[in-house]
Amino acid sequence: MSEMRKGWTTGACAAAAARGAASFLRTGTWPDLVEIRLPKGVTARFALTAMSHGPGWAEAGVVKDAGDDPDVTHGALVLARVEKGPSGSGLVFKAGEGVGTVTLSGLPIPIGEPAITPGPRAQIAANLAGLGDDFIVTLSMPQGRELARKTMNERLGVVGGLSILGTTGVVMPYSNAAWIGAIQRAVDVARANGLSHIAAATGSASERAAQKHHGLGDLALIDIGGFAGAFLKYLKRHPVQHVTLAGGF
Repeated sequence: MSEMRKGWTTGACAAAAARGAASFLRTGTWPDLVEIRLPKGVTARFALTAMSHGPGWAEAGVVKDAGDDPDVTHGALVLARVEKGPSGSGLVFKAGEGVGTVTLSGLPIPIGEPAITPGPRAQIAANLAGLGDDFIVTLSMPQGRELARKTMNERLGVVGGLSILGTTGVVMPYSNAAWIGAIQRAVDVARANGLSHIAAATGSASERAAQKHHGLGDLALIDIGGFAGAFLKYLKRHPVQHVTLAGGF
């Protein structure tokens, strides 16, 4: 059996698109391929599939390839618009079409900020180094609002679209890490917003039953799938007063 193909995170795609756009601002030409550096010494090359520019700005796009992982964002276009910012402003991120905004405490991003997690922010910063010091980077995903309905984003307080994610930049096919990470973020958000009772369910039917029985709001509900053990281990270190486990057996 052949080895399953790895893919790239939305964060890596955003970093490549941003570097491509910034390169155009610097040189006036579009690169054939954009090479970026990722954590752990990984380098990756991306083709730009959308390019536009105007006075003082350039925008480039990369189509996400998730490899053999059944990622909901596979094939989605990630756009980065880069423009020069005021002197001394550093790197400023903005959410464009289809990229969400954080509205609840508990995530590693302040309320009101674009839902671009720390990993992608660092990757974009590293790959813009040497091309300039002060940039405004606006990330967009035209399909993001629609795709976000298939994720836990709204329940976690991310509204208006998807999050730009990825710690390493690499998608490992059928990895458990992404789901477990989402469970942990759901616990963090529930705790940060003062919830004393959460319900973890293995599926939608058991989730609806737990919600109805206990009269819980959506923020208290966590889809744990088959990761009850990982949920309980995290909960031991980050306790909540009342916990309901729901599932069909």
